Amino acid sequence: MQTSTLLRHLRLAALALALPIGLAAPALADTSVKVVLNWKYEGPQGMFFLAQDRGYFKAEGIEPTFDQGNGSGAGVPLVANGSYDIAFGDINALIQLAANKPENAPVGVFMLYNRPPFTVAVKKDSPIRTPADFPGHLLGGAANDGALKLFPALCNVAKVDCTKVQITNMAPNLREQMLMQGQVEGVFGYVNTIRFSARGMGVDADSQLRFIRYGDYGMDLYSNSIIVSHKLITEHPEVVKGFLRALVHGIKDAMADPKAAVESVSKREPLIKADVELAKFLATMRDEMSHPEIGKIGLGDVDDARMKTAIDILVKAQSLPTTPTTGQIFDRSLMPPKSDRPTSVPTGTM
Repeated sequence: MQTSTLLRHLRLAALALALPIGLAAPALADTSVKVVLNWKYEGPQGMFFLAQDRGYFKAEGIEPTFDQGNGSGAGVPLVANGSYDIAFGDINALIQLAANKPENAPVGVFMLYNRPPFTVAVKKDSPIRTPADFPGHLLGGAANDGALKLFPALCNVAKVDCTKVQITNMAPNLREQMLMQGQVEGVFGYVNTIRFSARGMGVDADSQLRFIRYGDYGMDLYSNSIIVSHKLITEHPEVVKGFLRALVHGIKDAMADPKAAVESVSKREPLIKADVELAKFLATMRDEMSHPEIGKIGLGDVDDARMKTAIDILVKAQSLPTTPTTGQIFDRSLMPPKSDRPTSVPTGTM
C-alpha cells in the first residue's frame, strides 16, 4: 500500500512539473516569414489578410509579414536573393529565372491564378485590334509588369515583329492616365487591374477600352503562384505546409464572404474604395482563378502537361539557355490534399 501511494505521489509530482512546460508552449515565438505580394494592397489580396486576421497563420505557429509588391514579376528575384521567404508572383518570371540561373531559382508551391490575365489595353476607337496591329505603335508599361515581360513571347506565338513596336516604361500609377490622355496607344497589365484602376478614375473600361488578351492568341499560361525559397523548403518544410494550410482556410473564408476579405484589406489600406476592390476581387475569382481544370485537380495544383507547354512557349520565344522541368518550377508535395482545397470558385456577382 505504501509503495502504491508513493508511486501515485510521484506521478502527481511529475504531472505538476510537466504542466507548466505544456502551458508555456503557446508562449514560444512563432516562426516569422517575410512575404512580398504582387501589387499594392487590393481586394484580391484579402485572402491573405483574412487568414491573418482570423488567426489561421498563428494557429500554425507562423507570423507572416506581408509587404506590398511592385509588379507580379518583381517578387521572384526578391525571393531568389533572400530578401523574402515567400512571394505571391508570376510563375512565368520564375520560369525565366530558372532557365537562366537554376541554382538560384525558388519554386512555386500553390497556384492561385490559373488563367492568363495578361493583356494590352487600348482605347475603344484604337486601330489596334489584334497583335498583328502592334507594329508602328507606342505601348507602355511598368518595368516589372508580367504582361510586358511576356510581350516577346506573345509576339513570337502570334508571329509579330516586336522590333517595330515602340515601348516606353511608366510608373504603375500613371498607366491608365497616360492611355486615356493619348500619351501611349496601349498599356500592358492584368485585365482586372487595368479595368478597376480605370474605374477609379471615372473610366468605364468595358465601354471605353478594348483588351487584347494573351490567352486568345495561344498563350494559355499560368500566372500568380505562391513562390517559396529553397532554403525555407529545405530547412522548414512544416512552415511551408502550415502557411499553405492557413492560406487555404483564408481562401475558403474569402470565397464565402468576399466583403469580409475586402474589409481585411481596408485595415491595411484605409484609402481603398471598398466597393471597387470588392468588384475587383469577384472579377479576379471569375476571370483568373476559375480554370475548369480545378474541378479535377483542385485549386492550387497545376496540370503537368499544361505547365510543360507553358515552359516550352517561354523557352522558345525568349531563346532561354535551358528548359526547366515542371518539377523545377512547381512542387505540389507541400500543399494540403485535394480534399481540403476548393474544387470550384464562385463566378457570380454580389
